[in-house]
Amino acid sequence: MTVEHVVIHKRKIVNEFLIKLTKEEPQMYYATTSEVARSIHKMIKEHTNRLSVEDQALVRHMTIDEIKDMLGFHLD
Repeated sequence: MTVEHVVIHKRKIVNEFLIKLTKEEPQMYYATTSEVARSIHKMIKEHTNRLSVEDQALVRHMTIDEIKDMLGFHLD
């Protein structure tokens, strides 16, 4: 998998957790990017075992700052 594909796949995983987070906690829509990133990071750590082995390897060492950067940067 190329570096570009890794970034795209990580972004997809983060977005899936973002959707889950905003469904479970609608008030997070109004939270700061840092708060949302911390919540997603926590969710990833708690639910890693539900991901495929490949996805687990991708997100295992993700930092809050990396998630925050992904949330703040959108590709059109």
